[in-house]
Amino acid sequence: MHKLAQKIEALGRMSPAELRCLWRDTFKQAAPDISPDLMGRAIAYRWQERQHGGLPAPATRDIARLTRLLVRTGTLEATDELSLKPGTRLVRDWNGRTLNVLVCEKGFELDGRRYGSLTQIAQEVTGTRWSGPRFFGLKKRKAPPPRRASVDA
Repeated sequence: MHKLAQKIEALGRMSPAELRCLWRDTFKQAAPDISPDLMGRAIAYRWQERQHGGLPAPATRDIARLTRLLVRTGTLEATDELSLKPGTRLVRDWNGRTLNVLVCEKGFELDGRRYGSLTQIAQEVTGTRWSGPRFFGLKKRKAPPPRRASVDA
């Protein structure tokens, strides 16, 4: 069995006092008031994170954003936010020009230039205000509310 797996397996046999001590060694702070099971799981996760690497930066940012939303509103609702993975290429033809936009870890790249958003690219290319996600076909325009038929008296 792998050494890390053996260490993780041993967590299940430790007393709460041993886990609190190991928590302090692992996280460099006092253990929170949580169950021994949760303490063991958190320690195991940290060990695996150190050995294999943590979450990708976009996932970490999403978790932080969702945490702020939960703290602020008390709920997590589905959003229309885009989730584009770095390395994705967006292609759009505009007035005879083919635009190839590369999704980067932080922002977007077009013709060797970095941009913070798709909207910045759309506005620079077209010279007018555009929704970047809509310009690149990632979002549809919201349908206007249906009109009510007027009744003439």
